[in-house]
Amino acid sequence: MMKKIAILGSTGSIGTQTLEIVRNNKDLQVLALAAGSNFLKMEEQIREFRPKLAVMWSGHGAKELRERIKDTDTRVMEGMDGLLEIAVMEEMEVLVAAIVGMIGIRPTIAAIKAGKTIALANKETLVTAGHIIMPLAEREKVALLPVDSEHSAIFQSMQGQPVERVSKILLTASGGPFRGKKRKELTDITVEDALKHPNWAMGKKITVDSSTLVNKGLEVIEAKWLFGVEPEKIQVVVHPQSIIHSMVEYADGGIMAQLGMPDMKLPIQYALFYPDRRPMEGRKVDFFELSSMTFERPDTETFRGLKMAYEAIGAGGSMPTVYNAANEKAVSLFLERKIKFLEIYDLIQGAMEGHKVISEPSIEEILETEQAVYEFIERSWSAKRKTL
Repeated sequence: MMKKIAILGSTGSIGTQTLEIVRNNKDLQVLALAAGSNFLKMEEQIREFRPKLAVMWSGHGAKELRERIKDTDTRVMEGMDGLLEIAVMEEMEVLVAAIVGMIGIRPTIAAIKAGKTIALANKETLVTAGHIIMPLAEREKVALLPVDSEHSAIFQSMQGQPVERVSKILLTASGGPFRGKKRKELTDITVEDALKHPNWAMGKKITVDSSTLVNKGLEVIEAKWLFGVEPEKIQVVVHPQSIIHSMVEYADGGIMAQLGMPDMKLPIQYALFYPDRRPMEGRKVDFFELSSMTFERPDTETFRGLKMAYEAIGAGGSMPTVYNAANEKAVSLFLERKIKFLEIYDLIQGAMEGHKVISEPSIEEILETEQAVYEFIERSWSAKRKTL
């Protein structure tokens, strides 16, 4: 029996690893692919996987792709209309939502309303719209399966257990490339330094987020929505070896954990075939080789991204959108070498301090808040540059 899937964000890190799993499981069929602007990578994927529909967010990318694949049967669309068409394709069973940014929210909602299973790897969807997404998924009786390694680990550790019995979620973090450093040591960090993650191979933006601990902050907010657990019950534990992907402590003190090598294909495959566990090639944990695992408290004074996430979820409403959007824009400026590493925190803090919270924001208000934050960051950066 073929399982038919679609991938939003097929040329990114999660998307390409999902397609590796498709290569190794002949009962998976790709019906549709969507990407941002990388039409060359998309052409390769179309020629290998022969989807019915391909969508490029960029109009230029769609035009180029149409020309390059006109000898195939794949239809090409562009923009939000294309993403929404993928989300409701009749035959499609599982939507892998791995597209970066808030553009992932609308197609995810459309797919839930169409009764599709969601393999969720788009952080922004729950961080900004968890109050809309989770009740909708429950109402439509749709499975929302986390693809993030930490959330997948929590999900696996909670199988068969009611959330009322959970006393604490222990969300693990590698600590990133600057673990143990103090603020003064981070003043001259370069883009190259921030992109050297010790354990995981990821895209540039998420790798920088891991180095600031903002990524862990976003995961705390996601965990609150995914598992219905209040933020004070979510504790971040630095575990440099990245073998324990997260843990759940229950009311009796018992702790369930999910362990494995740091390889994103494991949580992706688990989401695609849940509740089945398929064989998978690759290195397995060798405890004799590992010999020891260590744990530390996160340094939230140096790596302020995590502390600000708890402040954002505490304020609630539209504040997590501000946290997410300010970080997105600040990281973009850092990757363009326009600001220093520590200025990422300053820009996020400034955006949060200047925001008046909307308590139950609609999708339109979430997107308007995002735009307002982008403009605020742009103004802040421009004003600072003029004074230098």
